[in-house]
Amino acid sequence: VKLVESGGGSAQAGGSLTLSCVVSGFIRNDYCMAWLRQSPGNERETVAHVDGGGYTSVIDSVKGRFTISKDNGENTGYLRMNNLLPEDTATYYCAADSPLFCRDSGVGKKPSYTYLGQGTQVTVSS
Repeated sequence: VKLVESGGGSAQAGGSLTLSCVVSGFIRNDYCMAWLRQSPGNERETVAHVDGGGYTSVIDSVKGRFTISKDNGENTGYLRMNNLLPEDTATYYCAADSPLFCRDSGVGKKPSYTYLGQGTQVTVSS
């Protein structure tokens, strides 16, 4: 399984960015996906999660601003980030797992996804 992210970069506070993650290697498309982030001095956290059935969840600090989606036809996941804040600055990682292990992961849980992308930097200036 391979995850390739794109779309990171710099934005002004209040701006928007969309991260993409192309997934390859799963036999079926019922895998779960997530976006994690980590900033210097902080633990990696799960920002958003979508399960194999399409149910989504996000952490409270990004509710109403970030949207996770998964296009099974394109094998691509997205994180749409609106109204960005300086505290959103971090390295963002795409993550995925097979359905058997998805139940162990999600928003509010310590990230334990089997597959992880290389990370993409998001920097928000005030």
